[in-house]
Amino acid sequence: MAASEPRRLLVDECVPRQFVRALDDLAPKTVQQLGWAGIKNGRLLARAVGEFDVLFTVDRDFAGLGDTVPHPLGVVILEAGSTDFEALLLHVEAVRAAIEDVAAGTVLRVGG
Repeated sequence: MAASEPRRLLVDECVPRQFVRALDDLAPKTVQQLGWAGIKNGRLLARAVGEFDVLFTVDRDFAGLGDTVPHPLGVVILEAGSTDFEALLLHVEAVRAAIEDVAAGTVLRVGG
């Protein structure tokens, strides 16, 4: 993807709203905004194909993923040990970098 093209970012429903706001300049769309709340991980990934480039979550066990995903989008997982906004905020720059760097079909884990 060219550096000038923004990544189309989908944010999982488990990410606190305050953290989503910290990513506002990346134009994230949340699962809730799309009416996709409650859709389980594998189906969520399949639904995101073609509409998004990256899915961001704080769910460490997201679909039991290893280092790859069976879909052509990247997944960024923040493993901060907490979903408390203050704990997550410490990792915002690393999350931003991972969103820019994750390759299609791969998983990048941040924190932990």
